[in-house]
Amino acid sequence: MPDDARDAAEEESAFSHPPVDPDATAAYGDHPDQVVDFYAPRGGEESAPLVVVLHGGAWRAPYDRRHITPFADFLARRGFAVANVEYRRGGTIPAQGGTGPVAGRWPETFDDVAAALDAMPALVREALPGADVRRTVVTGHSAGGQLALWAAARHLLPTDAPWYLERPAPLRGVVALAPIADFTIAEKLDVCSGASLQLLGGSTKFEERQPYADPALLLPTGIATTLVQGRTDTVVPQAVAESYADAAAKAGEVVGLTLLEEVGHFPLIDPTADACAVVAEEIAQLAW
Repeated sequence: MPDDARDAAEEESAFSHPPVDPDATAAYGDHPDQVVDFYAPRGGEESAPLVVVLHGGAWRAPYDRRHITPFADFLARRGFAVANVEYRRGGTIPAQGGTGPVAGRWPETFDDVAAALDAMPALVREALPGADVRRTVVTGHSAGGQLALWAAARHLLPTDAPWYLERPAPLRGVVALAPIADFTIAEKLDVCSGASLQLLGGSTKFEERQPYADPALLLPTGIATTLVQGRTDTVVPQAVAESYADAAAKAGEVVGLTLLEEVGHFPLIDPTADACAVVAEEIAQLAW
């Protein structure tokens, strides 16, 4: 099957599952998108690692956290406590060039991810008292993979960044799924129709803002990191993940890169796909 046809079939499968309602929802701000859905571990564990999920969708408004709720539920059934984060994405106006809704909001997308992670311990105490925040792993798919890597690198941001942390975030690790992890390569490959360029405000702002947002420029994090990537992914090609791993190596950090044969973009979050079980195992290796 051609890669494009495989990706289409895999996307259809991943989006075929009905959304799964959370056990609790909490707000971390006043905007309607500043909320976190919580899923308790399905085995009734008294203490479980916390997995923070950041959904993808090219940072564009039509894609919200609901599409990844079957994946969140899958992780909860594997014994994790799960926090599925919503955040502000691009507006509904078309991007320049007519490629659909604009990707991301600057700085609101980053404001929200930083605020959600900073508020997480307090939110978890109320919503999921059995979750062990000392064993927190952040995972994200596609654009959410970029945000997951970024969340673990805030101590490497320029010190004038509003999201800068003086010390590394208290995370067990990051598992980034087909992440848009290197903006320079992503733009060369026109990943998601120039989404990373739009996220940073267009060509006039891209270079200025890239050091504040591009995971490939925020290394080494000192936090255990694994990338999971399908070899036949045509949405975010393998070259993007490999470029990030290469940048990490040059910075003196070993980043895991799990490449899955005959797998495209969407099986990584599809509970019925074998690739999703691989993702859960990668998370477990960092969490337990």
